[in-house]
Amino acid sequence: MTVSRVINGHAGVREGNRERVLRSVHALDYRPNLAASALAAAQRTCIALIYTNPSSSYLRELLVGALRGSTRSAAQLVIAAWDELGAQARREAARQLSTTVAGVILPPPLCESKDIVDVFVNAGIPAVSIASSRFSDRISCVRIDDRQASHDMVAHLVSRGHTRIGYIKGDPNQTASAHRWQGYRDALAEAGIVYDDALVQPGYFTYRSGLEAAEQLLTLQPPPSAIFASNDDMASAVVSVAHRRGLQVPGDLSVVGFDDTSASTMVWPELTTIHQPVAEMADNAMDILLRAIRHSASPGRATVNHVLAHRLITRASVSTPQRPSALRASPFATRHSADADGRGG
Repeated sequence: MTVSRVINGHAGVREGNRERVLRSVHALDYRPNLAASALAAAQRTCIALIYTNPSSSYLRELLVGALRGSTRSAAQLVIAAWDELGAQARREAARQLSTTVAGVILPPPLCESKDIVDVFVNAGIPAVSIASSRFSDRISCVRIDDRQASHDMVAHLVSRGHTRIGYIKGDPNQTASAHRWQGYRDALAEAGIVYDDALVQPGYFTYRSGLEAAEQLLTLQPPPSAIFASNDDMASAVVSVAHRRGLQVPGDLSVVGFDDTSASTMVWPELTTIHQPVAEMADNAMDILLRAIRHSASPGRATVNHVLAHRLITRASVSTPQRPSALRASPFATRHSADADGRGG
């Protein structure tokens, strides 16, 4: 212990002992093992990332960011999948985890669970939610402005001449879903387009729910000229349904998504989407937790509401609708050129 204190520059060592240690270090030509030091630090700071997210592309981004943050900070990252656990089993798993970790990252939908949050808060374990629009003084949050991001996407579609825009909602148990739907409605109202409930279908952020919603929307008469799915997995499903029906994307139907995960570039044409910096959000969550754990006398009490910027990513899945529109000249036309997608998308 004395040797460790001297080498790491800590106070509390008698000067005579310090000199003897330093002479021995010089005589033995000792060099600290940085890898071992990092491992020891990681063992003292264990962070858990718990997930039940059905989107593999979203999960991939989440893991990349969390691993980047843990590597940079020499924290040990524990990854737990709770997909198969029921409500009671999740509460028990949370109680067990609260005895072994120093902090927790909670992506959706777990960050929306009051029962799970209560377990960690009551145990004094600092937690950070990712992509939740429900901020409180109980746990910290890293997110984007989902309502504004959704508004920006609809405004983009309107600027390209679309007035009959279908929308696929997200998981109703997640606050971000409600905010994205409200952004859709905000943009329609701002453009003077009457909201039509028939153009809105439920979804659950899964590819399967996107298939079912797209089938419903494309049977409407007249069908929408554009469909905005509230994540990329569901938007990819819309493209699949359109191809199966013999529709050209974007010639017959424009399709846009949300998140900018790998799913947005694994379909043809590649999707115009909202870039939600999921990896950066997880990386930031790690930093927030480590500051709370290492620099606070009472971890978990000071909470942070960190809002990151989103970006509209334009690709080849959007074009001007073929059918003429009486509302082509919209309030958004002055802010977006008719060729905003560059490649005609």
